[in-house]
Amino acid sequence: MPFLTTTEAGVPIQGPTATLIYDDWYPALRTDTLRAGKLATALLLGIPLVLGRRSDGRIFAMRDSCPHRGIPLSVGWFDGTHVTCKYHGWEFEPCSGQCAVIPSLSSHDHLDATKIYATAYPCEERDGHAWVFIPSPGAGRKSGSAERPVPELAKFGSRYRTAFLTADLPCNVDHGIIGLMDPAHGPFVHQAWWWRTRGSIREKTKRFEPIPEGFRMSAHAPSGNSAPYKLLGVYGQPVETTIDFVLPNRRTEVIRCGDKWFSSLTTVTPVTASTCRIDVVAAWNVFYHVPFVLPIAKFFGARFVRQDQVTMIQQAEGLKHNPSLMLIDDADKPAKWYFALKQVRLDGTGGHPLDGPVELHWRS
Repeated sequence: MPFLTTTEAGVPIQGPTATLIYDDWYPALRTDTLRAGKLATALLLGIPLVLGRRSDGRIFAMRDSCPHRGIPLSVGWFDGTHVTCKYHGWEFEPCSGQCAVIPSLSSHDHLDATKIYATAYPCEERDGHAWVFIPSPGAGRKSGSAERPVPELAKFGSRYRTAFLTADLPCNVDHGIIGLMDPAHGPFVHQAWWWRTRGSIREKTKRFEPIPEGFRMSAHAPSGNSAPYKLLGVYGQPVETTIDFVLPNRRTEVIRCGDKWFSSLTTVTPVTASTCRIDVVAAWNVFYHVPFVLPIAKFFGARFVRQDQVTMIQQAEGLKHNPSLMLIDDADKPAKWYFALKQVRLDGTGGHPLDGPVELHWRS
């Protein structure tokens, strides 16, 4: 975990690894991959998971390891009610992890199979994602899960379209997150006629305010040099956007234009200590009746995310050699806030980096 200095000219940040935040919800996979009677696997914070959907519709997540001999449970069987280990046939209720049957026990044995548990994690379905609560190592499986609500995309009506995008990033979660909140890379990484050009760079002033475990870019008119925002002008209403970042990894954006709206939830999830994954889920009612708006939105959205992914792949090549890194001035101040908030979350030292509203200035 990098410690920040008070030097504004260039704050050093760390390279290859990142300290992971436990006791929170992370998206494991899309629930449309969970087929009846089938098991799926995922990796979160270096923990191998097996997921599925019970016959009653409830989804579950277990550590992909039988507590008997450690064979992955994902190579076994799932009948909609119990997960059965391939090695010795032990059966587990997947939401609780409780063992129901050990076939090898005889009438001479006194072991109560129901007192044995495989590791199961709280798991909830929201916006097409299976969200899994990962407790701190050694803590109870539900420790803190009730205190933290399951993340959910903001919606402002019953009629809307949705889309989802994902990309794997070969960098640690810290680099993924500060890349996510970086306001200065847009004209360079996302150069395109349909987004913005390098020649469109202009000075920006944005107001930020503290929120619990995060910060908010206060409601403002979106950048006039981004083509997608200009399209909303057809509605003849003022356009206003609000962007929040909240630990451990969530960026939400809400754009309102009269009764029209767009919202997105972007997460950068640690897969291992040195790799992560970006997921974007969005909902909107703008251009609701325009033909082909969904495939068009997904096409350009995928191009946008791919540009970020390629840049992070290229950055990873440089990070292999452990270069000196830094954070500078206002454009990087949200990254400094992230590291300070993370430090408070991890060990309780320090306080919220914002003691009130503040204006930041940069060119992009």
